[in-house]
Amino acid sequence: MKLLHVSDLHIGKRVHEFPMIEDQRHILAQIVDTIRERDVDALLIAGDIYDKSSPSAEAVALFDDFLCAVADLNVPCLAVAGNHDSQERIAYASRLLASRNVYLSPVFDGAIDHVTLHDEHGPVTFWLIPYLRFSEIKSCFDEFDGDYTDAMAKLIGQSGVNPEERNVALAHQFVTWQSVQPERSDSEIGNIGGVDNIDARAFDVFDYVALGHIHRPQRIGRDTVRYSGSPLKYSISEAPWPKSMPLVTLGKKGSVDFELVPFKPLHDLREIRGPLADLTSPDVVGAADAEDYLHVTLTDEEPWIDAMSRLREHYPNVMRLDYDNAATRSASQAAVSAPGELESMSSEDLFAEFFEMRTGIPLTQAQTDLVHAVLTECGAK
Repeated sequence: MKLLHVSDLHIGKRVHEFPMIEDQRHILAQIVDTIRERDVDALLIAGDIYDKSSPSAEAVALFDDFLCAVADLNVPCLAVAGNHDSQERIAYASRLLASRNVYLSPVFDGAIDHVTLHDEHGPVTFWLIPYLRFSEIKSCFDEFDGDYTDAMAKLIGQSGVNPEERNVALAHQFVTWQSVQPERSDSEIGNIGGVDNIDARAFDVFDYVALGHIHRPQRIGRDTVRYSGSPLKYSISEAPWPKSMPLVTLGKKGSVDFELVPFKPLHDLREIRGPLADLTSPDVVGAADAEDYLHVTLTDEEPWIDAMSRLREHYPNVMRLDYDNAATRSASQAAVSAPGELESMSSEDLFAEFFEMRTGIPLTQAQTDLVHAVLTECGAK
């Protein structure tokens, strides 16, 4: 049985106010193409289908189109709610959708929902574990005196998993292996002090564990416990990471193979750095796709007032602009005034402080005069 594992679609997400919906439409079409071209037997979506618990109409319509495309291939789709999702919204019409081989995790009621499919080696049972807080799991037991890992292990243990047969878990949690944490990006919601960690040993009974929540593709402990990672780069910290989806082949009990199928984004997300004149030269602009999403770091010693507009003449999708020069690397950026002091500061002083904090360089007298003239014309105090 061939399983395609994806997660963290975050449909409807905006990155630095850039809507990602068309990039997501492009990547979802690749998933459908992979299902068709590689004869996939089931699609697994391990949570964070949407970016928000109340997704936009456009995001819902896109996921609806995607589910219809998968269902039209007569390939089962199994999905769980992540921490960004609403369990209630994901579960809506789930019984009706099951008639089209679309299986969505129900609202958690103390039991793990499961679906059994069959191939030439017999049954494979898929266990749909939505994102669960420690308190939600612990409340299922009359008496419990353990940690998050113990709670998940107990929940799985009382769910009736038959270890003699093949079992696959879909889960959206922060899973670690002993003291080793997964490599993370800054686009994920962080955990605090390790209290949100579940050790991978809680999932030992499963032949494959399809994880979501962490955006970098990686194994956790053993090869068969894997984060697929997000299909798109949602922060600059993800720029160096190639994105892929595990294509898992389940043979008879104990036989699990996989390969990583690369994603090809509509726009890559990458970082460029250097002086403005160099970055806008034809050789540099033409060296890669100028329509990629960019984090630009200028190394000019003097800040450019119109740097962003100049950059966007060549790179229309600049998401962020920073400076790295002697001033910004000096002792520290200008200290931000305390909240009480801000209330008594003039608009000119506020702008001057912001400018110095952002660039590491104080306003020149000419710039100060220009700011004064503009604010006076606007009627600012």
